[in-house]
Amino acid sequence: MEMTGLQIFKYLPGAKKTPEANCKKCGCPTCMAFAIKLAKKNINIEQCPFAEENFKIQYLQNIKQPQKTIEIQGLKVGGENVLFRHEKTFVNPPLLTVIVDCEQNNYQKLIDRICNFEIKIVNETVKVDLIVLKNFNGKRLNTTIPTISWEELNNKNLKIIKETSFKDTKDILINTRTKAILEKDEDSSNPICVYISDTDVFSVCTRASFYICKYANMIIFENFDELMFSTLLTLRQNIFTDPQKNLQVDSGLYKFNDPDENSIIFLTTNFALTFFAVANELENLDVPSYLIVIPAEGMSVLTAWSAEKFTAKIVAKTIENLGIKNKIKTRNIIIPGLLSYIKEELHQEVPDYNFIVGTHEASDICEFVKNLTINN
Repeated sequence: MEMTGLQIFKYLPGAKKTPEANCKKCGCPTCMAFAIKLAKKNINIEQCPFAEENFKIQYLQNIKQPQKTIEIQGLKVGGENVLFRHEKTFVNPPLLTVIVDCEQNNYQKLIDRICNFEIKIVNETVKVDLIVLKNFNGKRLNTTIPTISWEELNNKNLKIIKETSFKDTKDILINTRTKAILEKDEDSSNPICVYISDTDVFSVCTRASFYICKYANMIIFENFDELMFSTLLTLRQNIFTDPQKNLQVDSGLYKFNDPDENSIIFLTTNFALTFFAVANELENLDVPSYLIVIPAEGMSVLTAWSAEKFTAKIVAKTIENLGIKNKIKTRNIIIPGLLSYIKEELHQEVPDYNFIVGTHEASDICEFVKNLTINN
């Protein structure tokens, strides 16, 4: 782990109360100020003429980047500095790539398939990151995805492992990352690429899922399967989100099943899990509907309410900003059952609308709508 300002301060004259304490020769007013700048890497340790040599060696070792960052066709690979994402966060998602043999007659068709594949996950469109070309020899290509030849890839500061067994590959990945992070081992600092030649989709998907979690920086597949890549891209996005930030969708007015100006309206927060739970139920309804998504900093319904991020005033402002009154004749809005106690506040802030208390769970929406009788 990186040293904090307080840990650094203990080694300086200010903490030891020697005659050189707070001498200002480093350009800082105190030793503590110098320590804080050192912790943030905003100053050079050599600026302190009284720092002991053993401490300098320890500090310089501590600030070394555990894993190198390299670029492949503009894509960043590596650069990780923790073993577990909850310690801080993982930085660069592993590249998911496909190798294409340009000596095969159908190589361009395969490239077209790869380029045409994309999925949308939580407001982000994702696809295959890179195509690795085998036996390229300058052939003409039609592609919208970055490409690199196998020879060029091998010239990168990348440790390429051709998978022989799951156990061996797993051990290499874990041991290498552990040495890089905990020991700052220079020999373990290059990002790791796993090459999978197996064509058994289910087996490959299972093993690749593990490698995404621990600790491949890039995976090359010989087999391209849309369902497998959908699974792996979804997993990758979940693993490589910042654990200190809530996963959220954009605030706005969402439509389901071609609603018109008289369709029913639901309301919820922009917490991704809440949104998709509700959206899934609305998609499966046999009636058209709208969903107003409130900007609540990615918090769930009760959390947003307790943090005052889901209030009657915020709902009123969102309805106004989205221009809902001019777009939709319906004047009934169904709110989450967990917020039944703010119904009167909502009526006061938005008197033109009737707020109906809905369900506590998204899974009950379908049954709720079946029994719903409202007059617009």
